Amino acid sequence: MIKNFRLKKTTYLSALALLAVAPTFAQTEVNDVKPFAPETEFRTWSIGVGAGVINQWNVMGFRRDYGSVESQLGYNFYVKKQITPTFGLQAEYLGGKLNGGMEGSSDNFSTKLPWSAALSANITLANISWRHQQGVIKPYLSVGVGALNYNPTVEMNGTERELGSSTKAFIPAGLGFKFGVANGINIDLGYQVNLVNTGTLDGLSTNKKDVFSYVHAGLEFALGDATKPFLGSRNPVVDMRKEYQANYDELAAALKAQKEENEALKAQWATDLADDDGDGVANKFDKCPGTAADAKVDGAGCPLPEAKKVVQQITVTEEDKRVVDEAIKNLEFDLSKATIRSTSYPSLDKVAKLLVEKNFSLKLAGHTDNTGSMKLNMRLSKERAESVKSYLVSKGANPSRIEATGYGPTQPIATNATAEGRQANRRVEFTLY
Repeated sequence: MIKNFRLKKTTYLSALALLAVAPTFAQTEVNDVKPFAPETEFRTWSIGVGAGVINQWNVMGFRRDYGSVESQLGYNFYVKKQITPTFGLQAEYLGGKLNGGMEGSSDNFSTKLPWSAALSANITLANISWRHQQGVIKPYLSVGVGALNYNPTVEMNGTERELGSSTKAFIPAGLGFKFGVANGINIDLGYQVNLVNTGTLDGLSTNKKDVFSYVHAGLEFALGDATKPFLGSRNPVVDMRKEYQANYDELAAALKAQKEENEALKAQWATDLADDDGDGVANKFDKCPGTAADAKVDGAGCPLPEAKKVVQQITVTEEDKRVVDEAIKNLEFDLSKATIRSTSYPSLDKVAKLLVEKNFSLKLAGHTDNTGSMKLNMRLSKERAESVKSYLVSKGANPSRIEATGYGPTQPIATNATAEGRQANRRVEFTLY
């Protein structure tokens, strides 16, 4: 009769104790790593060890060859490479023993599981949540493929028979929860169902595949630099949200500080630039407060002295008048033209010298007789006055102080009925002032 191995009461109590205390720990991971930081900023390797209950019961309800199930101690060890915060590859060892029997009969079996090796994909569901804040509880799923070594012994009708060791492929699939208790340390509580590619796991040869379950509790330890966070406990979408929130808070604080600084500057400017007397100079710089608003002041706010008007006394002497009269008397033009004859140059030179030396102003008024059209006479009188001005300017006179105007036949000084009268009317008048 095969001796049944029964789990001690302390095994169950230990597992319950781990489940009870796990949520009370706070994970102390480093949180200063930026989202999408390179792998070198994280710890990506971890190891795990666990123990628990192993038997042929399963949640899918697969039929067993033996109706009576006995729970035995199972144990496992794994090495995991975390590739992303959500996905990792896990190489795992599982060992233990399976026991069972026929209900109402002494027939039973005992199968040793010396070893198994499987490579599984591990998916951490909590690390793909927008709202999960890298908290304590991290649910996961796993599925893989591996090889299982088993050695069954059966007792039938009082005869015990060992069937020998075999190795078959199997598929482990599981789910569970990890509870973060420290930076890179997790308590692992999980359930794993194992589908074996054989019907002889329990010593009976059947057409259906045998299945067994493993419920376990264990610890996972991240390897490497303890100052770095464990990649398997990171949630990149939450990291992005945290970074966005941190940047937003920083910007909001900066804008608030800038607004307060601007308000302070505005208040200071209002004080510094106040101008109580309205003279255009701020109180801060006004050394003569109280001046009238329309007063002309200097940069210190003090009234400017009133400018005294300097009136230049210009006196036209009799000699000056004689020079001008001589120029008028000697001024001649070509017939019906504005060309000054050369005989007029000497007297005009004296007028130019007078204008330069005494800074006189001069008004030139051109006149004609009534011979010809009004349009022609107006143009000719203007051109003759301008011709005299041009000559005087060429001799150094200031053009801005000479005014040339043409009046045509509108201001005669003699009758146009006689040749002598018409001759008198054809003239250019010079007025000094």
